Amino acid sequence: MLSGTADRTIADTDAIRRRVLGKLRWRIVFYVFVLFIINYLDRVNVGFAAIHMNKDLGLSATAYGFGAGIFFLGYIAFEIPSNMIMHRVGPRIWIARIMVTWGLISCGMAFVQGEISFYILRFLLGLAEAGFVPGILLYLTYWFPARDRAKATAGFMTATVLSTVIGAPISGWILASNPTWFGLVAWQWLFILEGLPAVILGVVTFFYLVDRPQDGRWLDGEERAWLIAELDRENRQVEAVGAHDIRTMFRDGRVWLLTLIYMFNAMAVYGVVLWLPQIVRAIGGLTDFQTGLVTAIPFVFAAIGLVVVARSSDRTGERKWHTAGAAFLGGVFLAASALAPTPLTGLLLLSAAAFGVWSVLGVFWSLPTQFLTGAAAAGGLAAINGFAQIGGFVGPYLVGWIRDTAQSFTPALLTLAAGPIIAALLCAALRVKRVERV
Repeated sequence: MLSGTADRTIADTDAIRRRVLGKLRWRIVFYVFVLFIINYLDRVNVGFAAIHMNKDLGLSATAYGFGAGIFFLGYIAFEIPSNMIMHRVGPRIWIARIMVTWGLISCGMAFVQGEISFYILRFLLGLAEAGFVPGILLYLTYWFPARDRAKATAGFMTATVLSTVIGAPISGWILASNPTWFGLVAWQWLFILEGLPAVILGVVTFFYLVDRPQDGRWLDGEERAWLIAELDRENRQVEAVGAHDIRTMFRDGRVWLLTLIYMFNAMAVYGVVLWLPQIVRAIGGLTDFQTGLVTAIPFVFAAIGLVVVARSSDRTGERKWHTAGAAFLGGVFLAASALAPTPLTGLLLLSAAAFGVWSVLGVFWSLPTQFLTGAAAAGGLAAINGFAQIGGFVGPYLVGWIRDTAQSFTPALLTLAAGPIIAALLCAALRVKRVERV
């Protein structure tokens, strides 16, 4: 008799879990996914603008690489303070503020006049965007139990690749249609037309987001009670064995090891995404619109990798080796793409590299929340994502410098390939527990 009651209790709990997760995916993950598409597009659309902007402004490959990368120095400067403010004032107000600010500065990129103004606005854009990604990652921990967090994070992170799948053809089309309204040229309109949605959605976010499950009136009473109890239970488990105070977090060597892992992987991510339009254009014979279409291909594979690896990780509860294996394979294929005998082979190998390198982004963020909670999670996620953006600065700058020096993208891609391989080796040394299946 007791066994039958226990079975019914488990069945009821599983039914509640499925209902809650279904609502969370539509209400939260899908919405922040859309926001991140706009965020990432405004971060990397400079790669398309550069096809014509560099010539109009007289920017060398090194100058462009430095300007593209200096974004991340601004990003690093305000990352931790931003997340700590969000932890205090709430996600709804702070994420809305971040979006409106970066949207206005992104539009302002249309009015750069040369190297100095290009550097200043890219730095300010990084400053404005700081806190958005770790803020959303922290926000997901407020709503998703640990066993389901990798899929939720992957759903959010898929926007980094789908923004290019969607945005590359749009950016190519804007350049190809060559609008010249009000005396502005195509690359200037690219910044304006792709920056305005952030301002509009920032206002929408203020009214749409709900800070915590306690305020989630779109969950019924039973669903809300189950979710709050489940998250409280997990937080108590993490607090018993991990850090919940921000000062303790800074003394945890695993935080800094995770920072290095993410930094080396980010070198490849941003080195590729900020230069790929020009790498594709160097093949020759492609229009702006065709360049956009071809550039989108590797990111289709990247999106598949994010989903497939995250699902496998959630199913098994294993995080570390999924992260290490994806990074290692991504680095190997990226090196192979640099040595490919034909452009088509290179594109296929680059697509395989994107599958590996980008799939790291979904499962990786399940690692720090296995030993951080509360203020330590807010600070830790911001510290890891923020300091790791050094890779976002180094990657694009290295590609530009090597391109100017060697007059070829081949040694630049080989250099980038070392990043994910080093990340994989560092990840293998990380000590974390497997997620418990309950």
